[in-house]
Amino acid sequence: MLKDYVRLHFIVLLWGFTAILGKLISVPPVELVFWRTLLATVGMGALLMVRGQSWRIPAGEALRLLGVGSLVAVHWITFFLAARLSSVSVCLAGLATLALWTSLLEPLLLWRRVRFYEVGLGLLTMVGLYLVSQAELGQLAGLLVAIGSAGLSALFSVLNSKLVQRHSPLRLTFYEMAGACLSVALFFPIYSRYFTQGVGLQLALHQYDWLWLLLLAGVCTVYAFSASVELMKRISAFVVNLTINLEPVYGIVLAVIMYSLRIPGFGQEKLSTGFYLGTIVILLSVLIHPVLDQWNQRRLRRKEAVDVLVG
Repeated sequence: MLKDYVRLHFIVLLWGFTAILGKLISVPPVELVFWRTLLATVGMGALLMVRGQSWRIPAGEALRLLGVGSLVAVHWITFFLAARLSSVSVCLAGLATLALWTSLLEPLLLWRRVRFYEVGLGLLTMVGLYLVSQAELGQLAGLLVAIGSAGLSALFSVLNSKLVQRHSPLRLTFYEMAGACLSVALFFPIYSRYFTQGVGLQLALHQYDWLWLLLLAGVCTVYAFSASVELMKRISAFVVNLTINLEPVYGIVLAVIMYSLRIPGFGQEKLSTGFYLGTIVILLSVLIHPVLDQWNQRRLRRKEAVDVLVG
């Protein structure tokens, strides 16, 4: 079990490294997402064949998964854009609002009751965001884009919570990566004409781009996903989700290390005390959430057991 826990933390560390890789790769965010999803689709397809799983599903279900994949593409584009507009640390602080977005979207999309402790944690998150925004006014644009990116991530996560009941995680991710790649490719004509200031598409990779891109698609996407699914067979979902909440922590620590090593492009990582105070408040709300969620589930199970006995 210790080996499994260490492996789980290593996977979360890899996910925390994605913003840094996005900063290191020279191509713009849209082209970067195209390369990442193309390579991830090929990798997921190879995994399906190696494991002997069929990729065939009904056409209607395939369209749903491809549609969710387009949300994934927009999420990743805005995520890498936020990392370019601000520091990696500010980007990850905004991304840490994922739990807040999920608590707002789940009652709307899944028709479940609002949980009052989630409302309280959401207010705590807002306090943290206020502290971060006031401390880093010069990076406010990147913070806002990162918050929007977290909202998109929460949206496709909520949608996936229903879709994963009908499809294996590997097949689901294969179609979503394919949908993300296809949606970016279809967007290319509009993007190159109206959003590149006449430069056009910049798909060419330079210097170490191939290395960083292979790490991003192969290690941080295909390996990390398949390994996390395999670990879920032995580790509870609660422990997995609690550990995944450490992703912004690991990412910010890695970004500060990159700054201390004087890596080009990480000069913005020297941040004020107010930023770290606000980030701690946000991360505190993120880490408390699964604990309270577990407590609420146990409370409901005890209530159901009492109702059965009384009935």
